[in-house]
Amino acid sequence: MIKAYAKSDVGKVREMNQDDYYISESLDEVQLYLLADGMGGYNGGEIASKLAIQTAKSYIENNFGEINKDKDSIIQLVGSAMEYANMVVFEKSKESKELEGMGTTLEICLIYNNKAFIGHVGDSRIYRIRKDFIRKLTQDHSYVQKLVKDGTITQEEAVHHPQKNMLMKALGCNAFVEPDVMVRGFLKEDIYVMCSDGLTNLVPQEEIYQIARKDIEQAPKELIELANENGGYDNITVVVIKNI
Repeated sequence: MIKAYAKSDVGKVREMNQDDYYISESLDEVQLYLLADGMGGYNGGEIASKLAIQTAKSYIENNFGEINKDKDSIIQLVGSAMEYANMVVFEKSKESKELEGMGTTLEICLIYNNKAFIGHVGDSRIYRIRKDFIRKLTQDHSYVQKLVKDGTITQEEAVHHPQKNMLMKALGCNAFVEPDVMVRGFLKEDIYVMCSDGLTNLVPQEEIYQIARKDIEQAPKELIELANENGGYDNITVVVIKNI
């Protein structure tokens, strides 16, 4: 049995919420959760995030029935859904001057048979809480993360780096994108947290862990309140999923 709760908030500074999310309402054999953080002037980011989620969701729902239900086929489906969403957003961005350069992050978490099939582009994140540990499953596709990986700066320096929001990879900015796709276990009592950087830039991982494991129903609301208390500089979206 899977329970999921989600909430999105404009934050305290931005005029428009360019984040979007989707959580499975039904208790089918497949559970699907998506989160996107759009970017681009005017209302481009809002359009990009909505379009990415709608497209990826439809793609998975329309094709899941046709594939073999083995690990490789599902991984391929998630990757293809992200590539297709990328193409749709990219084509849309060419339709008018206002939408030029729009893009979005995209997180997909497809849960099937006690496994989480994850697709990731950008700097939104997915964490897994298992027993007493929280682990970040995704790697930010950001310039700062690259500096950390190269050993140029430390993880601590990355937190306050001035170019923190510069993405190396986003969905819809180029004709092709190479998403990260992986599969992880989703055991009984595991909790997955999907969130936009409006949360992770303002709330430390340890606090995400404490709040999410205390009460999954209240967690999205409490995490958003905390991010707003700490400045609320960006839109904030949180999806919490638990294998009950």
